[in-house]
Amino acid sequence: MIQRYTRSEMGKIWTDEYKFRKLLEIEILACEAQVALGNIPKYAVEKIREKANFNVDRILEIEETVQHDIIAFLTSVAEYVGEESRYIHLGLTSYDVVDTCLSVRMRDAGEMIAGDLKRLSEVLKKQAHKYQHTIMIGRTHGIHAEPMTFGLKMALWYFETLRNIHRMEEAIKVISVGKLSGAVGTYSQIDPFVEEYVCQKLGLKQAEVATQVLQRDRHAEYLTTLAVIASSLEKFSTEIRNLQRTDIGEVEEPFGKGQKGSSAMPHKKNPVVAERISGLARVVRANAMAALENVSLWHERDIAHSSVERVIIPDSILLIDYMLDKFIWIAENIVVREDRMKENINRTKGLIHSQSLLLALTQKNVLREDAYSMVQRNAMRVIDEGIDFRELILNDQDIRGYLSLQEIDDCFDLDKYLKNIDVVFKRL
Repeated sequence: MIQRYTRSEMGKIWTDEYKFRKLLEIEILACEAQVALGNIPKYAVEKIREKANFNVDRILEIEETVQHDIIAFLTSVAEYVGEESRYIHLGLTSYDVVDTCLSVRMRDAGEMIAGDLKRLSEVLKKQAHKYQHTIMIGRTHGIHAEPMTFGLKMALWYFETLRNIHRMEEAIKVISVGKLSGAVGTYSQIDPFVEEYVCQKLGLKQAEVATQVLQRDRHAEYLTTLAVIASSLEKFSTEIRNLQRTDIGEVEEPFGKGQKGSSAMPHKKNPVVAERISGLARVVRANAMAALENVSLWHERDIAHSSVERVIIPDSILLIDYMLDKFIWIAENIVVREDRMKENINRTKGLIHSQSLLLALTQKNVLREDAYSMVQRNAMRVIDEGIDFRELILNDQDIRGYLSLQEIDDCFDLDKYLKNIDVVFKRL
């Protein structure tokens, strides 16, 4: 059973209140570890756990003066704790707690995104089976190619979504690490046990090695994974947008009662949600590029990455969460116009059967180049003159010299295009 959650749960992770609450938890866990090492008296930690708190507005007020968010946070906490606050942050540098906190938030958010992807995969699998034999025209280069089924499109998206689930799960593993090793990662002022204890309590692994920060290739992998997911959602949405075009009209995104598509034209039903997904994908991809730029830092750390991450990480995660929710809604409620699909199959007056005729002729020992020329000359007449393709083939004496009426009819049979479709669906 896939665990569901509300959008507010995802949003809560990226609030100042949640961040400072998690930072405080990490600081208290570090104090507990110091007690085990005999560096802090037990009573002090009991007092800290009892009294520790903060006020976000007060933190922001202090930060205006000190120009350092973690000092402002610790000052606010100290105002609640009192004398025992001297034991908080013992031997730590700011990013020991900041990066470990960020890892927890990214992990928890990533698990929600993975859950969304699993929900999407369920919907796509259901729709794939529903439309397994719903025949439509396949298009390559935007041009009618050969018949396929709408269920096959859904199956394609389903397997791509499974790959995105795997990518997301791997990105979660990569980011699920903590670091409490001091100013340049040498544990010079803190026992490695503190890091081990805190990470174990938070469900994180210890970074094998760190500087003042966790290395940003981890964050870049996470955000590039979000970018791939965004690109997949854009791909799916772009297909729906194209299939909803007036001159195709085979599918539509849901259009609600009372919804209006245009201030000027009452007839309009525009694929606005799919367009929104396509547009937001560009933002997520741009953010991934910024994450890649953050990998390179001066020596053991500079602060160039910090301001960027405050924007790109929550924004990308919240956008993907939103995009997935909207696309799941589209996929669940998509309007499929099977009558229009059948109509469009016949729009080219039979040209979609050209390969079948080509292969039938080669099976009669006609050279492929000769067979291609025979079929193509008739195909061009259909395009230029609007004549029915089958009619031209029946009247082409060169072709009739090789193919009987029954063999030509077999070439124009739609059922043959679906004879192996079930092979794909067995993989579902």
